[in-house]
Amino acid sequence: MVSEVRNQSSVATFILVGFSEFPHLQAPLFLRFFSIYTVTLVGNLGIIVVIRINPKLHTPMYFFLSHLSFLDICYSSVFTPKLLEILVVEDRTISFNGCMTQFFFICMFVVTEMFMLAVMAYDRFVAVCNPLLYTVAMSRKLCSLLVSGTYMWGGLCSLLLTYSLLVQSYCGSNVINHLGCEYSAILSLSCSDTSFSQMACFVISTFSEVCSLLIILASYVFIIATVSRIPSKGGLPKAFSTCTSHLTAISIFHGVILLLYCVPHDKSSWLLVKVDTVLFTVMIPLLNPLIYSLRNKDVKETVRRLIDSKLHSLHIKFR
Repeated sequence: MVSEVRNQSSVATFILVGFSEFPHLQAPLFLRFFSIYTVTLVGNLGIIVVIRINPKLHTPMYFFLSHLSFLDICYSSVFTPKLLEILVVEDRTISFNGCMTQFFFICMFVVTEMFMLAVMAYDRFVAVCNPLLYTVAMSRKLCSLLVSGTYMWGGLCSLLLTYSLLVQSYCGSNVINHLGCEYSAILSLSCSDTSFSQMACFVISTFSEVCSLLIILASYVFIIATVSRIPSKGGLPKAFSTCTSHLTAISIFHGVILLLYCVPHDKSSWLLVKVDTVLFTVMIPLLNPLIYSLRNKDVKETVRRLIDSKLHSLHIKFR
């Protein structure tokens, strides 16, 4: 199917430049990224396990959080292993089909996470503005529909953008000056008209970013309006205590997106683009479990009890 779409392309493999211009940094970067990736997997899997074993966390907010952790695992695992590979081997090639597959899944998981954060903002809006009707309004069926909708939209956007790359002809250079198969880096190698692909990327990415930010903004405007009417002086901090972690995650996620795609970069700033990409694909999946665990009493209490029970069982075993 892929070969039929790109019948005019003569490129079978791409070469990822990565950080090859800094050979002395290859080993230190590999060790650092490998450590971050390991902690990312452990942290996000830990959050999923903690949510499943603690009945107190079987609420809509933690249901969405478990999916956020799952998405962090997914798009980090699509990108980071190949990054680690090109840091330690001389052959930095990736097949055409492999490159398109990597782009498809990275794009799908990133767009899905973008709207998952928007869904979590809506969840916080219902929790703060309608606390008595929260469990009714955020029913299991609605939560499942919201999560399914984010995955479906992410898959649709990714499918359209991947198709816009597949219809291009790649008959010149096959060197991608990037860490992975990023859209603009692939498109820069095309030897055919890229206007359709550029327009498709602009429309889909702008629509997704604006819609998700509008949902988040509207949710927090209503939250602030509701909280401002609370007569108690401690009402504002108490109400926002459930939103702080989410606001931190949103700020980091969308801040890096805006830095990566909305700040103009010239051809000489590819290093900055690579660093921004590392922040987005390697660091954000690491930060999310830290943000939600360090500021969450229920999560910390569950982890503490889990560790205590394991230590107690080991103590009994070796007595």
